[in-house]
Amino acid sequence: MSESDSSTLITDQPDQHAIVAEDLSTIPAVARGTVANDQGEPVLEVRHLYRFFGKLKAVNDVSFKAYAGQVMGFIGPNGAGKTTTMRIISTLEVPTAGDAFICGESVVDYPDRVRKVLGFMPDNFGKYTNMSVWEYIDFFARAYGLKGDARRDAVERVLVFTELRKISEKPITSLSKGMSQRLGLGRCLINDPQVMILDEPAAGLDPRARVELRELIHLLAKNLRKTIFISSHILTELGEICDSAVIIEAGKILKYGTIDDLNQHYDDAGQVQTGKLVLVKILGERDALERWLLEQPYVQNVQQGTDKIQFQFMGDEPARVDLLKKMIIQGFPITDFQLKTISLEDAFMKITKGIVQ
Repeated sequence: MSESDSSTLITDQPDQHAIVAEDLSTIPAVARGTVANDQGEPVLEVRHLYRFFGKLKAVNDVSFKAYAGQVMGFIGPNGAGKTTTMRIISTLEVPTAGDAFICGESVVDYPDRVRKVLGFMPDNFGKYTNMSVWEYIDFFARAYGLKGDARRDAVERVLVFTELRKISEKPITSLSKGMSQRLGLGRCLINDPQVMILDEPAAGLDPRARVELRELIHLLAKNLRKTIFISSHILTELGEICDSAVIIEAGKILKYGTIDDLNQHYDDAGQVQTGKLVLVKILGERDALERWLLEQPYVQNVQQGTDKIQFQFMGDEPARVDLLKKMIIQGFPITDFQLKTISLEDAFMKITKGIVQ
């Protein structure tokens, strides 16, 4: 294993319930096993996870589930508890309380079983000197106990999938950032894991390398049915590749759901607004249109901007078509009429408060 995460071979694990006494009563008991629902059994399940460092509650009652073939984003500001949570899930750190389950196995009770079906790509991973790309991947294949043809096949499979085959004899210390990230992904894949934990895999990549990494993640999830739990500060990219996301701040989960659920309109208090937000642009003076809109059914919260009028529309699509038709019949010179879409970045800015621990 690399110098930076040699703790995968942890044998000396402190008591997971070694908690600050005054907080003990606030932490719920954690049941064992997994819970089924209409998506089948969760492949990754985190239950009431806590990690304290003295008085600092780095992870504070974190719970969520992910399923086969799902890409789940993990979003939060620096210091929110993302890396600590990922390290616990990856068996590199022991929680103060709570547990996580990979394919039904406890990361606390059975870390060795978990590591067989888990791949972890840290934000920074060690690189040994005087080692080629092939030797690096082969080293980790040996570390996972692969032997003979099984090892050679696994190394070849990873090199081909990550498109590192052509540079397999190249020293790893000479790789570009993009190729280094592919190497880290290859290392993560060598044991053919069912769950992959990727901590900032796109950090420092150029636009082309980010697109290529996104395509690899899509293939892993949709074609190979891997469950991928990924953190990134590039929220536009996460919004494109993720099915769901967890937003965390100061160690606590603020929102958790599908991308469509998160990409809703939020008020300044972070509460979801009902209805559709409609933007209308008009030639000339806008006051008359604003007064007219205030008298229409399903229209609420009409506001003028610098070059547009926006409002919440509570009706369905036929009612929205009827509203536009009426505007035109009234003679308003409409140049644009559209629903305002919200990005994951917009949702993040509304939901989080910028709290730093």
